[in-house]
Formats: sequence, C-alpha cells, structure tokens
Amino acid sequence: MHESPSSETETAAAETVAAAPAQPDDTARNRRVITLLIVAAFTVILNETILSVALPNIMGDLQIVETTAQWLQTAFMLTMAIVIPTTGFLLQRLTTRTVFLLAMGLFTAGTAISALSPGFTPLLLGRIVQASGTAIMMPLLMTTVLNLVPPHRRGAVMGNISIVISVAPAIGPTISGLVLQVAPWRFLFLVVLPIAALMLAAGARWVENVSETSRTRIDLVSVILSAFGFGGLIYGLGTIAAPRADGSLPVAPVIALVIGVLALAVFIRRQLQLQRTDSALLDLRTFTYSRFRLALIVMILAMGAMFGVIILLPMFLQRALGYETLQVGLMLLPGGLLMGLLSRSVGRAYDAVGPRPLVIPGAILLAASLLALSRISTDTGTLYVLTAHIVMSLGLALLFTPLFTTALGTLPPHLYSHGSAAVGTLQQVAAGAGTALMVMLMALRSEAAAHSGVEPAAALTAGVGFALLVAGCAALLALIPASMLTANPSASEEQAAH
Repeated sequence: MHESPSSETETAAAETVAAAPAQPDDTARNRRVITLLIVAAFTVILNETILSVALPNIMGDLQIVETTAQWLQTAFMLTMAIVIPTTGFLLQRLTTRTVFLLAMGLFTAGTAISALSPGFTPLLLGRIVQASGTAIMMPLLMTTVLNLVPPHRRGAVMGNISIVISVAPAIGPTISGLVLQVAPWRFLFLVVLPIAALMLAAGARWVENVSETSRTRIDLVSVILSAFGFGGLIYGLGTIAAPRADGSLPVAPVIALVIGVLALAVFIRRQLQLQRTDSALLDLRTFTYSRFRLALIVMILAMGAMFGVIILLPMFLQRALGYETLQVGLMLLPGGLLMGLLSRSVGRAYDAVGPRPLVIPGAILLAASLLALSRISTDTGTLYVLTAHIVMSLGLALLFTPLFTTALGTLPPHLYSHGSAAVGTLQQVAAGAGTALMVMLMALRSEAAAHSGVEPAAALTAGVGFALLVAGCAALLALIPASMLTANPSASEEQAAH
C-alpha cells in the first residue's frame, strides 16, 4: 500500500529513534539532572504571572500610570518571544551544564535587580533579564528529558513538566495575593531570590553534561527577523486589546502586528533555505510531522483559553462581584493544585493508552467548563464559579501532558531542540493571542451593553460571558484535531523491544 510523504517521513523518524539506543533514565545522575531542571523551571515560570495582581501596588509605590506599569508584563512576554527561538541553536552549541548556568544565572541576576530596584527603569531591566533566563530554561528541560528518557516512560516524566507549564502560571496570582497581604511588592522577588540562588548553586554542583554539542553557526539575520517577527506579534497582541476612547484601535499595536507578520514571513522563508544545510535558527522540518502539527493545534487552543481565563475570571470576580485580591487567588488555587496532582497520573495513563483517550475527554471538559462560565451573571455564586474552574483545570490536566509528549516524542533526536523551541515560542504566541482576543471580545460586548443602559457590573459580566462563550466554541473545535491524534510509533516499538 502506498503511503503519503508525511507518513513515510514519520515512519522513517520512528525507525531512527527506535534504532538509536536510548540512554537509561534510571541512573542517579539522570534523575538528579531532571529533578533539578524541573524545580528550576517551576521557579522561573512562576514569575511570568506573579506580578499580575501586584501592578496596583507597584503603581502607587513608584508613582507610575497603568500603561507604564503594564510594560512589566509586556516586556517579560516580549523577551520570552524573542529569546526562545534562539534556544534551538544554544542547545546544539553549548553543553547542558553551560545552558543551565546561563539560564539560572540570568534569572537570579534579574530577580536581584528587581528586588533592589529604586525605580521603574531598573525594575523593567530586572524583568527583562529574568525573562531571558526563563526563555532558555523550558526548552532545556524538554530537550534534556527527550534525550534521557526512553519513549515508553516519557509520559510520566512529561507529567511533571506539565506541572511547570500549567500549574506555575495558574498559581502565580494566588502566591502574589498571599504575599501582598503581609508584605510590600518587592517581597515577591525577595521570596524567590534565595530559591533561585540555591538552584543556581545546586546546578553548579550537580548538573552534568548529558548532551552532545555541535559546531553550528548562528545566523544573525534569522535572529533579527525572529526578534521583529515574534516580538511584533506579542507586542501587538498584548496591546491591541485596549481600544481608544473613541472606539478605534490604537495605531502602534496595528503597526507592530503588520511588521511582525511581514518579518515572520521572511523568517520562515529563510529557515526553509537554511535547513537544507542544517543551519537554520529554528528548523521548521518539525512541522512536517503530522502528530506534531495536530498536538500543537490543540495546545494553542487550550493555552489561549487558559491564559484568557486567567485574565478575565479575576476581572469578573473583583469588578462585578466585589471580591478582594486574596479571595480571588484562593478561589483559583484548587484548580491549579488539581492540575499539579493529576499531571503525573495522566502521564502514566498516556504511557499505557496513548493520547486520544485522554485528549478527547480533556477537550470536552474544557469546552463544557467554558460554556458553563459563559452563563455567569452578577448573581452567580462562589460555588458555581469554583466548580466550573475545577472542571476546566481537570480538562487542562488531561490535555497538556499527552499533547507535549505526543508532539515532541514524534520527532527524531536531531530535531528535539528545535521542537522544544517551537513549542515554547508558540506557547507565548498562544497566550498573547488568547488573552488579546478574549479581552477585545469582552470590551466590545461590555461597551455595547453599557450603551444600552446596563449597569457597569452587569455590562462587564455580559462581556466576560461572551468572551468565554467564544472560547468554549474554540475548545469544541479542538475536538477535530484531538480525535486524529494517535500514539507515536516509537513508543509502541520501544515497548515491544522490552
């Protein structure tokens, strides 16, 4: 029977992975390296959302306006989007130990600068340095796991990585709210600083080189195009959701989006040329594998919905229902903890049954929870919101581990670092796009309700409900690619070999 080109490519990749002897993951060295990377990654990813509820405190202390303070979040995301595409090159050129020390060193330095900053400019610089280390850490973690863990056991280990990817951003606002109840905003960094320093020292002592390096050269033109492309997209998406007083869109975000799209188009064309000689900054051959593409589509929809809810649900609870910051944080905490508790079990289940029996129910639960939340009103009770958020968290727990394991596990070893970089980059784009779209839909619907004479709290509620309804419909669409996911051939072959 004749196979399609993509099928032949994936079969060849599976044979390559199966033929290559996997390094055992039951040695003390490998367990120690992976554990250190997971704890370090959780620490750095937590900071992506930890300032989300602290901006009013920072504005009052530093005497800055909201648009200025928002740059502390925007600059973090911008830096992540610019640095992550370069990590494929870094992971091929530098050793595991060097990359870890670089990532954790940057993060620790950025945290110290932020904690000690006397004004806004040093604080912004500290956030940029922090983000540079954060951007390197996640691709390093994923690539190391793929190199050290055999395919038939990756699900369980990827379950731990899902804790980093999904739980850390989800509980960031909760931790921030708890700290701000008893201490000034600088303690958000002072609490993290000793942990970061400890991880840096532990890495210097125990992280060993577990990967091979190559003399790959970096293409500076690709770096510049990547910065304008992904940076323009993230900046545009992050700032376009706030229309002017006259209802029109601000000009700068639109220009940034146009520049971003054009630069990205040129970037893609250049990578397609460079990958013929294995010199691409971001090798796009990862997208020739159908399982990688399908898993990323579902991941983008789920990630966009999650970050949109992280923004909109606290807004509804605080401004429509009158909840305090700490109350909001505690209400969202059970869902975040549930994702953490289930991640490893979901990973083991993936090793046993593959992605489809987990991803399809996960997408259904995600869609059902979003559609339930879309029916909120100013009379909605705490139990209703809490239950819907827990159901959503359960759906996300069933999604993330199988999606990341399937996407990266289908790639041959020489594309691991590029696949990890692509996943990390698209995570940032999905978070920015999801947040921008849902905030824009909320603003448009709220404005229409306000013009019809509805009270401000009810108008905001109508806007949030409409945005969540659209997100729920998008989650339903995710069922299409989710139903097409199959187990990676390398996993079944590895199990048969044992």
